[in-house]
Amino acid sequence: MRRSLAFAVFVLFAAAAQAQPSHWVASWFTSQQVAEPENMLPPEVMGDATLRQVVRLSIGGTGFRVLLSNAFGATPLHLSAVHVARPTGPGEIDPATDRALTFSGRPDVTIPAGASYLSDPVALPVAPFEDVAITIRTGEPPAVETSHPGSRATSYVVAGDHVSDARLEGAKTIDHWYLITGIDVTAAPHAKAVVALGDSIIDGRGSTTNGNDRWTDVLAEKLAANPATRGTAVLNAGLGGNRLLNDGKGTNTLARFDRDVLAPSGVAGVIVLEGINDLGTLTSKQPASPEEHAVLVNRIIAAYEQIAARAHTHGLKAMIATIMPFMGNETYHPDAANEADRTAVNSWIRTQKLFDGVIDFDALMRDPAQPDRLNPAYDTGDHLHPGPAGYRAMGALAATALLPAGKAVPRPHGRAHKTTKKHK
Repeated sequence: MRRSLAFAVFVLFAAAAQAQPSHWVASWFTSQQVAEPENMLPPEVMGDATLRQVVRLSIGGTGFRVLLSNAFGATPLHLSAVHVARPTGPGEIDPATDRALTFSGRPDVTIPAGASYLSDPVALPVAPFEDVAITIRTGEPPAVETSHPGSRATSYVVAGDHVSDARLEGAKTIDHWYLITGIDVTAAPHAKAVVALGDSIIDGRGSTTNGNDRWTDVLAEKLAANPATRGTAVLNAGLGGNRLLNDGKGTNTLARFDRDVLAPSGVAGVIVLEGINDLGTLTSKQPASPEEHAVLVNRIIAAYEQIAARAHTHGLKAMIATIMPFMGNETYHPDAANEADRTAVNSWIRTQKLFDGVIDFDALMRDPAQPDRLNPAYDTGDHLHPGPAGYRAMGALAATALLPAGKAVPRPHGRAHKTTKKHK
């Protein structure tokens, strides 16, 4: 029943789109936050520089446009040039595909403080899962940088004007994204997008840098392989350390819902995986009373109710995922009370009727011998974040929940390999 309801998110919105020959759909997206001191580009690097960043689309189209962001900037941000091209190697592009973006016909753009800004369309066809290089010519560095630290992708920055250079010689490398938040494609009438909303487990901590093996990447590939859901973009709206109720390294989920779920083009549904950081931070620095534990559980559930209501108000279908085990994690050092909170929240998730479907990541990812811990085959070693093997299993399970029919996800044996590069 839940599977068929979840699938309706695609069927209903495919029918609604038939009236127009093509439409804009977000094919790539990333959430924004203030760059932390350890993740920001120093002013002497960000100012008067060329910044090249590579992103991977999930669906293709006959053309595209780029969404830039100054969401957390305190002052207007002027960019003298923004180019797009097909990348050919680390920091390299194919000059034959280099295109200068325009903004209302102009080659430069000034983005107001707190705003995002769409480029004019680019008549350059792109294929599903194609990489796009976005090269930005910066000027005066912003006082507050808008960024996505957990890119799991390498960016390149070099002093001076090199936006059309095939290779950025001597570039500094950094594994974060800055000032970019989305790419829309001119897609087929049936195309649509689903947003994955949550924390670092959605963002892909533990996945391979430049490997595109987050569970959302796996989900996008599974949907593309099935004729019933082909043309469905998966937008990753994960933020490291994110919480439902309070700001952390980024804005809390309820506060960013409009920008990250309702604003992207062509969104038909949302998948929520959020709450583990709320549970963990309650006792990360000091014990909590039974009353404080009970209040937190109630507030988490109320936040979920808000998400379901707001999604449905705007015509979106909404799915929710259970919270995975984190016993043994050294940051949160959870105890029996934290585990009881997680169990209570998951029990509500499994039995509620507000969301259109449930993805039971807890049942998939827990250790059968110790259900309060991650399965060692999926654990990166911090007892909180899965590695690539775990993300493959999660993406496959999510696909079975969204497809009209699916098979049980096989559980691979052995321990997931540990990545050498991880980010917040």
